[in-house]
Amino acid sequence: MGALRPWHVILLVVVIVVIFGSKRLPDAARSLGRSMRIMKAETKGLMDDDKDSNLAEKAEAQSARQPLAAGEVQQPAVDPVQRVNDR
Repeated sequence: MGALRPWHVILLVVVIVVIFGSKRLPDAARSLGRSMRIMKAETKGLMDDDKDSNLAEKAEAQSARQPLAAGEVQQPAVDPVQRVNDR
């Protein structure tokens, strides 16, 4: 009773064509495809940014663990927000 039959799909397609018209459907499909491509690119960009920030954090942690050379003085990390608030 709850299974999707082939005639259900055909009926759904016919109703969509009647409601939107056959001339609008290609444009709607094209804009949907563009939107999906944009979303995919943005998602990939966010993942790449996350990977880059993780690599930067690992490099920073590794450099903090390395011993200083003879005569080298470690500079304290300065927070840019704190520097602006101190003015």
